[in-house]
Amino acid sequence: MNLVTGGTGLVGSHLIYKLLISGEAVKVFIRKSSNKTEIKKTISFYSDQYEELFKKIEWAEGDVLDYHSIYEACENVQQVYHTAACISFHPADKYKIFQNNIFGTANVVNACIEKKVKKLCHVSSVAALGNAEDRGMGTEETPWKPKEKHSNYSISKFHSEMEVWRGIAEGLDAIIVNPSVIIGPGNWKKGSPSFFNVINKGMRFYTNGITGFVDVKDVVDILVQLTKSETVNQRFIISSENISYKDFFIYIADSLQKPHPGIEAKPYMTSIACKFESIKHLIFRIPPLITKESLSAAYHIDYYSNKKIRDLLHYNFIPVKKSIEDTAIIFKNRKI
Repeated sequence: MNLVTGGTGLVGSHLIYKLLISGEAVKVFIRKSSNKTEIKKTISFYSDQYEELFKKIEWAEGDVLDYHSIYEACENVQQVYHTAACISFHPADKYKIFQNNIFGTANVVNACIEKKVKKLCHVSSVAALGNAEDRGMGTEETPWKPKEKHSNYSISKFHSEMEVWRGIAEGLDAIIVNPSVIIGPGNWKKGSPSFFNVINKGMRFYTNGITGFVDVKDVVDILVQLTKSETVNQRFIISSENISYKDFFIYIADSLQKPHPGIEAKPYMTSIACKFESIKHLIFRIPPLITKESLSAAYHIDYYSNKKIRDLLHYNFIPVKKSIEDTAIIFKNRKI
């Protein structure tokens, strides 16, 4: 039996689909308030039998912050895929980010140890890695430097990994994966899928930051391969290519047959927009579209190496342009 946390998210929902079509037993740990339809929608992107596949899921209701519920969910479970995380770059969400990502992960780790789970696969992020010097290539060994400026999300993912390493020291077999920006179909109003929605409506601006990108299908494929393998107690960067945000946006625009964003967003321009969003949040309580932390990421230049995972699994990643084209097709032909 496989237990998946964060099943309504981009990685979690695709992982559930992959496990189901492989004939695996899947239990999904889900909050009472979560929308299960997000999982059904993801399955519908790839299969006309999505209703039948959806019915095969076993449900375990709870919250990663409620230790008793995650402990009970781990009953008769051999593998746990911990994909649940709070992703936000809004300073007001700091407490929620730390609670869910750090203490939630600690609860998952403790439950796995108590229930003698065979293996934990923890989905972290390249945000938990240290910054390579002189725009060098970041690897799994790039040291984290506490004195560097990090987002609250980045700090939370680093410390959530520390909880996994603590569990490993206590006898738990685990794998940590660090995906870069993940491309794939999902909730078109949230996360990376929202870029397709925004560019489809028309986006004029771009920033010159560079980062890694990877297809969600590659992410879940590698998660399953690593979890089924004998490899334990290591971390792996999962990233296909390092490209600029400008090229990323252009690829999406081309795939949707929309105009390219042609105006470079200078720092002073985005700073004004950030202040406007802050005022709008204070007055109308509308979540800001732009924050200082999200702007920092948009201008940052980071390169990530995928050599370790390629060498271990002899893995060939889907090119970013192909990932975007595939996602655009689903975006244009979405069913539910």
